[in-house]
Amino acid sequence: MRKGPLCLMLVTLSIMAPAHGEESTEGHNSTPLSLSAGSQITELQQRLKASEQQRETLSKQLQNADGERESAQLSRLRQENQRLKLQLKEILASPLPRLLTDQQQWFVIGAGVALLALLCGIFASGARRKRRQWLN
Repeated sequence: MRKGPLCLMLVTLSIMAPAHGEESTEGHNSTPLSLSAGSQITELQQRLKASEQQRETLSKQLQNADGERESAQLSRLRQENQRLKLQLKEILASPLPRLLTDQQQWFVIGAGVALLALLCGIFASGARRKRRQWLN
């Protein structure tokens, strides 16, 4: 069989099947259209009310969760604020503010030791230098 008539036959059958199905459902349905539509409307209205109630409860739960999250964040911020205030009081209460940090203090100590070693080396070699000392 050729592909052309086969495709045409499949398209025709696919179009005719829903049309045939609609005819058979109307024949077997004994309730009038207005009664079934009315019952569907009432059912949809009930489902709408239920979904609105569910939406309201979910929105309340969401607001409660947001409030709890905000209260936890607020308490953390208050604790940090108290800690910073305490640090500020300690800094203001100290008689002399520190000029150097610990890292800077170690750098200055190391520089002092290197300078002291350089001076000791100069004084240990003597004040006079001979030219041949540099040529060796």
